[in-house]
Amino acid sequence: MNRYSCTIVARDDDIDELGHVNNAVWVRWIQDVATAHWTAAAPPEHLDAYVWVVTRHVIDYRGNVRAGEAVTAETWVPQAPKGARFDRHMRFTGADGRVKVDAVTTWALIDRASGRLLRVTPEIAAPFLAV
Repeated sequence: MNRYSCTIVARDDDIDELGHVNNAVWVRWIQDVATAHWTAAAPPEHLDAYVWVVTRHVIDYRGNVRAGEAVTAETWVPQAPKGARFDRHMRFTGADGRVKVDAVTTWALIDRASGRLLRVTPEIAAPFLAV
């Protein structure tokens, strides 16, 4: 699997009234990391032609993160897409090595020009799968 990872540091405006990262911020981070993976791995002609939209999130919150704390975000696509959609896995691990959030999101491929749903071809999927 072609995995992508990055580090995110929680800012003061990411924090909710309970003193930890707000659930809506986790969703934004999931989208941001997935988009960064797409941008880093896809060829320019795919970036110009296609856009992805989330159709489903399944998120397991396993721990809290406070302002100033860092998490390592890791994402991967475990299997070839079927049709226009595929599942992307996401894991956020704290500096203590413990998983803070696990998620599986379902994404759909959209043609930028027409706005229509498209089948994910092997060529589009290849940069994200194991070689």
